Amino acid sequence: MEKGEDSSTFKMGNSAQERGLPYVPDCYVVPPSWQPCDSNSEIVPTIDVSRLNGGDDERRGVIREISLACQHLGFFQIVNHGINQNILDDALEVAKGFFELPAKEKKKFMSNDVYAPVRYSTSLKDGLDKIQFWRIFLKHYAHPLHRWIHLWPENPPGYREKMGKFCEEVRKLSIEIMGAITESLGLGRDYLSSRMDENGMQVMAVNCYPPCPGPDAALGLPPHSDYSCITILLQNLAGLKIFDPMAHGGSGRWVVVPQVTGVLKVHIGDHVEVLSNGLYKSVVHKVTLNEENTRISLASLHSLDMNDKMSVPCELVNDENPVRYKESSFNDFLDFLVKNDISQGDRFIDTLRIKD
Repeated sequence: MEKGEDSSTFKMGNSAQERGLPYVPDCYVVPPSWQPCDSNSEIVPTIDVSRLNGGDDERRGVIREISLACQHLGFFQIVNHGINQNILDDALEVAKGFFELPAKEKKKFMSNDVYAPVRYSTSLKDGLDKIQFWRIFLKHYAHPLHRWIHLWPENPPGYREKMGKFCEEVRKLSIEIMGAITESLGLGRDYLSSRMDENGMQVMAVNCYPPCPGPDAALGLPPHSDYSCITILLQNLAGLKIFDPMAHGGSGRWVVVPQVTGVLKVHIGDHVEVLSNGLYKSVVHKVTLNEENTRISLASLHSLDMNDKMSVPCELVNDENPVRYKESSFNDFLDFLVKNDISQGDRFIDTLRIKD
């Protein structure tokens, strides 16, 4: 293979990251503005969410912390979240085990259909992106679990059981966090509970970022925001960077999110930006690479049902604050994904903003 070959050369099953090429092909090289740069992790807020179950004053204090984090970064880390460390470790273990399976086993799930409830692929849109990304992933729907789990991989042994337990626990946590977010907006903790708990979507993105021979030239994922209400992330290694838009007088900077065992990351997604009428911002983030180690991340994306549209609540609209976003659904995002190239900076949230 020559360095200059284009994206179509590196389709799933034959991608540079799956084959472990000793060089970074030209179609993986990202623009200089996307490449890793100096940053630090001192401003990443960490919130003890067990205090949500304390007294009224304690809960109000946590909700204020969440509100500030949502306004500033659209991101925060959580501790004392109630999920046993063994459940987290087991989920990471079976995820790693899946990516170590023989190619023929993984190829059973290969698909470029973004509407498929279970699919294995590479980069963002395999072989179609102008720039390829050093990523392999398995996505599967996870709620309600009984509807989808029989479609998940049977191997490695225990994948369904251990990943299923993680999904159940993280979904319960997502309902609690979303309740705090809606309460922080003055909408009450149960504003979305029935639409998310009983009928909501949960999509698991099980990501693998193999060692990359040129980690400063390529990325695991480009700068983007998630479509979801919130995403709860578990990782085994650092590699996530978030964009702080307020730094450097508004020019912004990239911030490294540290890896600490047992700590979960919460991303505010596009649909909470819509819900808040722009008060809260969906976090722009990217994934950097490692020359020596494989990074595994489990991103649990939580949203309303497939066709249930998120809109700005009337409670947050007045003469000074008109509706600033169009309503949209998860299915609308999938339609956007088919027609647009996220690798070129296209963002779903930009299509939802109502221009003055």
